[in-house]
Amino acid sequence: MDYEEVHQKLVDGLKTYFQDSKVQKAVVGLSGGIDSAVTLKIAVEALGAEKVTAILMPETGLTKGINVTHAKGLCEFLEVQYFQMPINSFLIDYSTVPWKQSDIAYVNTKARIRANLLYNYANTHHALVLGTSNKSELLLGYGTKFGDLASDILVIGNLYKTEVYGIAEFMGLPQEFIDKAPTAELFDGQTDEGELGGTYKDIDAILMRSDVGEEELIGKGMNPILVRGLFQRMKANMHKLSMPPVLEV
Repeated sequence: MDYEEVHQKLVDGLKTYFQDSKVQKAVVGLSGGIDSAVTLKIAVEALGAEKVTAILMPETGLTKGINVTHAKGLCEFLEVQYFQMPINSFLIDYSTVPWKQSDIAYVNTKARIRANLLYNYANTHHALVLGTSNKSELLLGYGTKFGDLASDILVIGNLYKTEVYGIAEFMGLPQEFIDKAPTAELFDGQTDEGELGGTYKDIDAILMRSDVGEEELIGKGMNPILVRGLFQRMKANMHKLSMPPVLEV
């Protein structure tokens, strides 16, 4: 991949989208991870630091302090305004619902609280929410519907995760963003690769050739457990990336 060319296309494309939308401001949920860091830097280059706001939404007691430190440091380096808003108080309110929440409902609520905060800011300041999902996550539906998958435009949605690392290095992002294990920090010990069952290098190798079908990929020597798991995940999560069905009358 020609990262210089791709980088320029992303910057120009984002700038054009905002001009066409007649919106000047953008807001990004910043986690301290590589995807949101790349998204933020591209936004600053396209729109200017004064037009971009980052919102840090840690869960006190779960989010690692180093991730908050890295996120703040990036904002200060890029001269971006940021707000820090822990989500714990919102989670307390959800604990009063008159039913027992399932584990998946509780985890997804965290992502949806963060989306609500981003859109509250966007509506207040006439801004657009920049999504931080990459192509690998989108193909797998690896995200929360109406949560971290909610956005007005996806900046890196055409870059596989391994390509996000490449463009991060090209743009000169601090090494700490590149070296850390990807995680949404939705529960203790969670990592993306742990949940998906393989490294992003192996996952992307399968996703990039998924059009040939799972049996052919397995026949070419790819891990059958990983291949079948990824194809199953893609099929099950297709609904996350499309509008809800409308019943005909």
